[in-house]
Amino acid sequence: MTTKSEVATLGGGCFWCLEAVFEQMEGIESVVSGYCGGVTENPGYEAVCSGRTGHAEVVRVTFDADRCDFRQILEVFFAIHDPTTRNRQGNDVGTQYRSVIFFHGPEQEETARTLIVDLQDAGTWTAPVVTELLPVPTFFAAEDYHRQYFRRNSDQPYCQFVVSPKLAKFRMRFAARVKGNR
Repeated sequence: MTTKSEVATLGGGCFWCLEAVFEQMEGIESVVSGYCGGVTENPGYEAVCSGRTGHAEVVRVTFDADRCDFRQILEVFFAIHDPTTRNRQGNDVGTQYRSVIFFHGPEQEETARTLIVDLQDAGTWTAPVVTELLPVPTFFAAEDYHRQYFRRNSDQPYCQFVVSPKLAKFRMRFAARVKGNR
């Protein structure tokens, strides 16, 4: 049996949060934290955090489109971060924490635009969505110590106070989409 693998590239705050959630979502084959959307070749974490490279912290999610589709991924994405705050997620402030969807083709762009309208029309947020929709540029994988960060550091204070609540929200709101719950 062959799978229909597709890729999504999303930024919505710290990549540790997004990675922890998407690793547990049904249909996700891999999640890689990294950087996208800036002007520096091969940026490192410290340079990205300086705000001078223009990169966002992102995750590159490879998924089996027969088991979960791009819209389902975006529904989770919009539920676990605040797409109405520009360059900020909670106490994480800077362009590297912006809400952004780097689409991999016109179908993904259309799906994202349609979902944003649907969620705004439903009154999901009281403020307008500021999520950027951009064609995917070069993706740079983050340093090894960022990979599977939550899994390896779940008792670290940032993980306890920021990542864990997002993971709990995902598990509760999307219980049917958690790996092993079907």
